[in-house]
Amino acid sequence: MNLARLILRAAGWSVEVTEPDVPRCVICVAPHTSNWDFILCKLAYAAIGRRAGFLMKEQWFFWPLGPIFRAIGGIPVPRRRGGDGLTDAVVERFRSASRLHIAITPEGTRSLTTRWHTGFLRIARRAGVPVQLAVLDYGRRYIGITRSFTPTDDPEADLRAIKKYYRGVEARYPGKFTVD
Repeated sequence: MNLARLILRAAGWSVEVTEPDVPRCVICVAPHTSNWDFILCKLAYAAIGRRAGFLMKEQWFFWPLGPIFRAIGGIPVPRRRGGDGLTDAVVERFRSASRLHIAITPEGTRSLTTRWHTGFLRIARRAGVPVQLAVLDYGRRYIGITRSFTPTDDPEADLRAIKKYYRGVEARYPGKFTVD
C-alpha cells in the first residue's frame, strides 16, 4: 500500500476509481469549495498510482510555491480573459503528449457560483479526449471517478448533464456549492 492511500485511509476517506487509466483525459473535479480539495484529490490520484496535472491561478506560482506546483503538474492560468489562448495551449499539450491527465474544476472558484465554465469541455472536445468525472464528497468522505463523459458540440447541454451527476454531493463548505 502506498503512502497516499495510507494517509487517506487514516483520515477516514475512501477512494473508488472504476474508469480505466486512459492515456489522455480531462478530469472534471467537483465540488471545489476549499484548498483541501486539491490536497485530497492529489492524494487520491496518487493512491491509485496515477499522475495528473492541474490548472491553477497564476498568482499561486510565486517563489517558492511556483517551482513546486510546476513540478507536480501545475499549469498557471492567467486572470485576464479574452480569446482562446489557454484553451489552445492546453489542447496543444494534449496533441503533443502521448500521456496526459489534467484536472480542472469547472466552478473556477471556491466561492458559490451557479455559472460553471465550459472550457474543460471545449478542451476535451478539441483534443479528442474523454472527460472523467471526479467527485469529492465530504459527507461520505469519498473520492470517486466512476463515470466518463464524451463532449458534444453543445457545451451548455453537456454541462447540464454533468451537473446532474454531482447532485447530492456534499462539499466541504456546502453553502458554496450548487448544481442549480
